[in-house]
Amino acid sequence: MTVRNRLSLAACLWVLSLPVMASPAGHYDFGQPAPAASATRTVEIDMTDMAFSPRSLEVKAGETVRFVLVNKGQLLHEFNLGDAAMHAAHQKEMLEMQQSGMLTPAGMSHGGMDHAAMGHGSQPMPGMKHDDPNSVLVEPGKTAELTWTFSKADNLEFACNVPGHYQAGMVGKVKVAP
Repeated sequence: MTVRNRLSLAACLWVLSLPVMASPAGHYDFGQPAPAASATRTVEIDMTDMAFSPRSLEVKAGETVRFVLVNKGQLLHEFNLGDAAMHAAHQKEMLEMQQSGMLTPAGMSHGGMDHAAMGHGSQPMPGMKHDDPNSVLVEPGKTAELTWTFSKADNLEFACNVPGHYQAGMVGKVKVAP
């Protein structure tokens, strides 16, 4: 076996050893993605630079909510549903994306929001994508949607995990009532 083949094999084994992330069809303790047509309520959330409006939400367990996310700021923002630990982990991923040059203050460096096409150079970088079903990036002046069916949850938040935004206060609470 040549050195080149050994390196290729080692790279493949390394990729296969990476932790498996939730798939777009994944299920979370606090709910799951849903088609917009199944929503029983629509909530518009305005994103300004370092703030959400409204800052808190109340939903019922089993309720399907269609979020319409309007970025009225000058920076790229994210709407991500999860608990504080999930946000902390995702912030590390977002920082890596920023450091690699894929994430810029106003958007993604690949020129569009086709998350599946993101990579570094011509070789895709494992884990370097933004396609979690509980999250959406919204460029300045743009609108996006996310539809979610909630289940019982404690300490649920919606947050922007673009580096520094959560820490600047771009986080809100979601209360899931029985």
